[in-house]
Amino acid sequence: MKWNSSVVNLFLLLIVIAVIIWSLIKPAGYLIWTLESTPALIVLIIFIATYNKFRFTTLSYIIIAFLPILMFIGGHYTYGEVPLFNWIKDHFHLHRNNYDRFGHFLKGLLAIVIREILIRKTPLTRGSWLVGITLSISLSIAALYEIGEFVVAKLVKGTKLGKDFLGTQGDFWDSQWDMSLALIGSILALLFLSRLHDRFLNQLNNN
Repeated sequence: MKWNSSVVNLFLLLIVIAVIIWSLIKPAGYLIWTLESTPALIVLIIFIATYNKFRFTTLSYIIIAFLPILMFIGGHYTYGEVPLFNWIKDHFHLHRNNYDRFGHFLKGLLAIVIREILIRKTPLTRGSWLVGITLSISLSIAALYEIGEFVVAKLVKGTKLGKDFLGTQGDFWDSQWDMSLALIGSILALLFLSRLHDRFLNQLNNN
C-alpha cells in the first residue's frame, strides 16, 4: 500500500509536538532544557518553513522528526540522567550513562538527509564522491555541535548548568567519542539505508 506522504508527515509533526509538550512538564531545569533543545527547535522551524519549497522524502522526514525527539528527551532529564540508560548503567555495571553516546551515534542518520540534499540540489551523482562529501558534512556538523557545547560550557563555567550541559561525566575524551560515534553512525546509515533511500527518491520523482 502506498503511503500518503502528507498524512505521514503531519503525523510525525504531531508526535514531535507531543514530545515537546511532555519534555516541558517538570524538566530537570528550564534553562538546561532551553540549552539542550534550542538547536532541535531551530532545525524543526527551518524544515517546517521550507516544507512547501523543498519537500523531502518520507524517510528523511522520519529522521528529521526522530533526532529532535532524542534531544528533547535529553533536555527533559539532562543527557547524563535519562532513566533507561541509568538502568542500563547499573544493570551492566557501566561507569557512565551512555544516552549521550547513543544519541550522537544515531545522529549519524542525518547523513541520509544530507545525501538527499546533495543528490537533488547539486550535480553530484551516486558514487564515491557523494559518499565522501556526505560523510565530510556529517562529521563537520558533529564537530560544530561540539564546538557549540564548548562555547556554552565556557560561558557558564564552574556551574552545575555547565556540567549538565557539557555532559562529559568525567571523560576527558568525551567530545572525540561523540564525533567518532557520529561518523560511525553516518557510515552505517549510508551503508544500510542508501538503497531504501533511493526507492523513496524514485517515488518522489514519479509523483
